[in-house]
Parts: sequence; C-alpha cells; structure tokens
Amino acid sequence: MSAKHSDNSIRIGILCAIIASAAFTLNDVGVKFLSGDYALHQIIFVRAVFAALITVVIIIPLEGGVSLLRTNHIGLHLLRGLAVTFANMMFFMGLSVLPLAEATAIFFVSPLVITVLSVIFLDEKVGRWRWFAVFAGLAGALVIIRPGTSAFQIAALFPILAAISYAILHILTRKIGKTEKASTLAFYTQLVFIVVSATIGLVAGNGQFTTDIHPSIEFLTRAWIWPPADEFAVMLVIGVLSATGGYMISQAYRQCEAALIAPFEYVALVLAIIWGISIFGEWPDGVAWLGIALILASGLLVLWRENVKKKGVANQRPMPRVR
Repeated sequence: MSAKHSDNSIRIGILCAIIASAAFTLNDVGVKFLSGDYALHQIIFVRAVFAALITVVIIIPLEGGVSLLRTNHIGLHLLRGLAVTFANMMFFMGLSVLPLAEATAIFFVSPLVITVLSVIFLDEKVGRWRWFAVFAGLAGALVIIRPGTSAFQIAALFPILAAISYAILHILTRKIGKTEKASTLAFYTQLVFIVVSATIGLVAGNGQFTTDIHPSIEFLTRAWIWPPADEFAVMLVIGVLSATGGYMISQAYRQCEAALIAPFEYVALVLAIIWGISIFGEWPDGVAWLGIALILASGLLVLWRENVKKKGVANQRPMPRVR
C-alpha cells in the first residue's frame, strides 16, 4: 500500500467516523423523545426496517449490487449483529432515564475498551500514553456513575454494558472489514435488528410483561401502539440516521486501525452535550462535568499522541475542524 493511499484511507476513515457520530447522536435524540410512550423493541423494529430498505435500495446498488450480500462470514455477521443489537438496547434503556450527555459520556468508555481489545485480538500496538488515557476515561465514567452514593442510578450500568458490547462489535468489524463492504456489514446489522426486535415484539408486544419496577425495564417491555403520523415520521427519520451512521462507522473501521478511529467518535460526546442542553434542557451538574471532562480529555490525549506518532500524516490531515 502506497503512502498516499494510506493517507487517503485515514482521511476517509476519520471523516466517516465524524459523520457517523453526528447521525448516531441525532438518532439518540429521536429515541429519547419517543421513549416515554413506545416500546423500545417497536422503535428499533420500525427504525431497522426503514434503515434496511435504504441500505438495499440506495447504498448497496451504489457499491455494486445485491451480489455484495453473498458472504463467507455469515456467522461473524450474525454475531456482530447481536453485539450491536445488545449495545443499542442497553444504551437506550439507560438513555430513557439518564440525561443524554451523561448516558453518552458513560457509553464513551467504549473507544477505550476498543483500544484494549485491539491489543488483545488484533495485535495492534498501544503505548503508555494511550494506556494512561484508558484509565483516565474509566475514572471519568466512575465519577459520572457515582457508585456508593445516593446519586447512583442502576440505569447508569446499562451504558457500560452497551460500551463493552459496542467494543466487541468493532473488533468483529475490523476482523471481517478487509473483505466485506460497509454496505454488507450494515445490511446484516439491520437484519439482526429486525429479527431480534420482531421476536421480542411477538413475545412481549401485547404488554403482558410490562412492569413498573424500573422505567428502563418498562421501556423494554411496554406494549406496541400505533403512532400518530408525526411520531411515526420521527421513527422513519431515525431509520435514515441509523442507516447513515451504521454505514459510515463500518466504513471508518474498514479504512483504519481501531485505535486510530476510536478517538474521533468523541465528537458524539460534544454533540450529546449540545443536544441535551438545547433540546431537553439537561444541564450536567459539577460532578457530571468533571466526569465528562475526564472522558473527553482521555480521547483527546489519544488523538494528540497519534498526531505526534505519525506527524507526517497528521500535518496533512484536514481534521482540525474536530475542535
């Protein structure tokens, strides 16, 4: 691979990660908006059906046609799909209760977990500064979660579980991304979303398992209801955002090392703070700001070290706009 081609791959991967982050945070806004009235599996089902249609009708033809759906890695695709489905459900269960910025910040230990797993499973090299960033980010998550205090919420654990599953998802993406198109990855992800959410809907869609034990559990077990036109439109919009984000993040991890792309996903943390304040009026308190700052700083530290390590690439990279 030529240096020019390598540099172009890095640029494309980073840009895709940033676009995906914007799409995913707006998707989160939509799900949080709907979480008071609709079942989580209903929202995911409608979103996934529409996202799959976009993938099949628009994205796959642009990349070469339905022949892309043929794969020798169906098992890994399904495993990857289960990982992202579990991550989504855990994150959205937490998001239904937690402020958007705090849920997103807790979830953002996932790039740090990706860094750890990329060393274990992908044999990627991570220096002491990155390890320092991992521990700083985990400390930030603990500050936000506040275990052992009266401010602790059980819902704060759901984004942690989502983060671990999300990290596994991207390690699997890196494993098969060299031979699979991003559209192929996105299609099988949406397919698993549809199957899992439809199965839950068939089993629990009448609301017979609904409980008021905890709002997050109620969100998961609530009965399906037919939405009015405006709220159905919101579901369709988050389907577009899901298709866009899923395709772009798959493309990003196909183009670059996992440990390089991960820090750029912190754009989503900044956007989540903006959306939380401007749309939901959720101002983080002083302790939450400290935790968010630690997590954000850990990502920026990794980015800075990457620029120092690969200065020739960093100086040409059109990415100062991430600030």
